[in-house]
Amino acid sequence: MKTPFHIMIIPTLGCPSHCKYCWSSEEGSPIMNISVVEDTISWLSDFRDDPVTITFHGGEPLLAGPVFFSQALAMLSEGLAKNRPSFAIQTNLWRMTPELASIFAAYHIPIGSSIDGPEEVTDSQRGTGYFQKTMHGYQIAREHGLDVRFICTFTNQSVNERASIVEFFIKQGFTMKLHPALPSLRSENPREWALEPERYGDLLVYLLDQSLEHYHEIEIMNITDLVRCVCTRRGNVCTFADCMGNTYAIGPDGGIYPCYRFVGMDEYVMGNVRDRPTQAELDNSHAGRLMNAFRQYVDTHCSSCSHIRYCRGGCPYNAIAPSGGEITGVDPHCIAYKRIFDEITERMNEAMYAPPPLFGGGGPYQMGVGKAKPTIMALLHKIALH
Repeated sequence: MKTPFHIMIIPTLGCPSHCKYCWSSEEGSPIMNISVVEDTISWLSDFRDDPVTITFHGGEPLLAGPVFFSQALAMLSEGLAKNRPSFAIQTNLWRMTPELASIFAAYHIPIGSSIDGPEEVTDSQRGTGYFQKTMHGYQIAREHGLDVRFICTFTNQSVNERASIVEFFIKQGFTMKLHPALPSLRSENPREWALEPERYGDLLVYLLDQSLEHYHEIEIMNITDLVRCVCTRRGNVCTFADCMGNTYAIGPDGGIYPCYRFVGMDEYVMGNVRDRPTQAELDNSHAGRLMNAFRQYVDTHCSSCSHIRYCRGGCPYNAIAPSGGEITGVDPHCIAYKRIFDEITERMNEAMYAPPPLFGGGGPYQMGVGKAKPTIMALLHKIALH
């Protein structure tokens, strides 16, 4: 589980795949020098004392190679021992080797990867051969005991295949995490693959139903997280958390950004690890002031919304980057978030205040003809157990 203090290290923005909706890959991007890791340790050693999660992201981080990771993980573990670092990595797995898998296994590093459903769906969006290359890397990771979970990106095209995609994840025994495709800031047609907010809201409600119908067969992490938000009245995952001041990304040259999504965009550089900036200096950077302005905008604009405590206006990147750095609104997926939060709230109220069943039963299941059907309370029960 990620700690509130989260550092993302971006060894490179380069990536060997050519996903059609990608907004972050840069061909020929340089690889981070190990001296940047040394500078990162020097900066963080005086920055904060609380536990930290360090996630390697990209681009494709495995392009940095086994020597980089062997050195970086040892240096970070020793140099930041007071922060009790835990590690994670997001990778397409193409460059996974037994050597890399052994290094990651030694540090018990969970792996996040990306696959968009069955082979034909995945390759239609991510390029021919993507599926097989990722699954080959997956097998190597699993052979070394690594935990691998997949993010499924839904586009305005693949959302039409949502049933077959859920079926694929169930049959494979994969936990599902999903992202909606965003407008690409580096494309001549940025909305070609983007999933519209209204359709994203429909998808989330559909996946809520699927997570209940297949309660014992699949976990859809986003749905579990959304239910937890409503139940605890607190955002606890990316997008639905006040991440500002707790999350930073470090680019290949040591530049510090508010999040990995901003890496490579010069206007969002907050400082550089070699200069060991203080919290106040980061907050006073142009990007830091912009993040704080977004927080204030949310406090005003969303003050009457019943979900403000755990939504916080959604993702600042989604809100700010497409408008060229101007704060003109909250996350455009607000429509979808409100739809699913309203749906969860309504179902929770129905389950909590419904009269007891005539012939007993109750609990997280709704009795009826045939076997019991899980209700939203089943997801709450699962959250409580974890």
